Amino acid sequence: MRRETVTIGRKIISYLIVDPSGPAVRQQPARTVVFLHAFPLHAEMWNVTLGAVPEGWRAVAPDLRGLGQTPLPESGDHRMNDFAGDVVDLLDRLEISRAAIVGCSMGGYVLFEMLNSAPNYVGAIGLVSTKSGADNEEGRTNRDKMIDLVDREGVAAVASQMVPKLLGKTTQNERPDLAEQVRNLVKSNTSAGVSTAVRAMKDRRDSTPLLARIDVPTLIVHGTEDSLIPPAEAESMHRSIRHSQLELISMSGHLPNLERPAPFAGVLWPFLNKL
Repeated sequence: MRRETVTIGRKIISYLIVDPSGPAVRQQPARTVVFLHAFPLHAEMWNVTLGAVPEGWRAVAPDLRGLGQTPLPESGDHRMNDFAGDVVDLLDRLEISRAAIVGCSMGGYVLFEMLNSAPNYVGAIGLVSTKSGADNEEGRTNRDKMIDLVDREGVAAVASQMVPKLLGKTTQNERPDLAEQVRNLVKSNTSAGVSTAVRAMKDRRDSTPLLARIDVPTLIVHGTEDSLIPPAEAESMHRSIRHSQLELISMSGHLPNLERPAPFAGVLWPFLNKL
């Protein structure tokens, strides 16, 4: 695994990449999976997952705009569709015309935007700890409160508020080391990047009507202890997406790839290897 940075027009995109290996690569073109991270984290939330990429796969995990090592472009509205456009631009630069896209939480919102604006790039879907609906009034109000919190107290205050919500009760009780790791991931972002992501999530469209039109293999993964997005949201998407596969991971909150990496890998890679 290595980190790369590309300049595309006036924007810079930083990403992690794992190159394909093994005999399968010599026999057929490598398959690609793209991992889109949750809020308010960045691509390094996928480090454990990227460390276990099977032979024959290329894995790419970008820092979404304003987060991690990807700076905010100097101009633009920074809406969710702009986040999706960055991913498409990166795929074009890497000469990847079609990939499996796995989005966790906010990454799922970006994935839905890709399905709306650039569906030809999406060969399979992984929806992790996310939902298709837009924010209701209460949700939008809470977004405004978080923007105010960032402006007043900075990213450290966001980390203190978010970490207990990102992790399930089991993880909080048994894995204080992971709580600190997630806290550090959050704190490594900038206030401007966090505020921009919150505004984009607040204004995102309702993608629920899209679900019935999804016709590519779809895996839905959700932690049973997720307090940010209840598992009922995953079950609802499963009912709406034809032939989708739903996997609930016990003793996990909003970040199952970090909280329960072995069970997460145990459902993700068999799904992808069947493609």
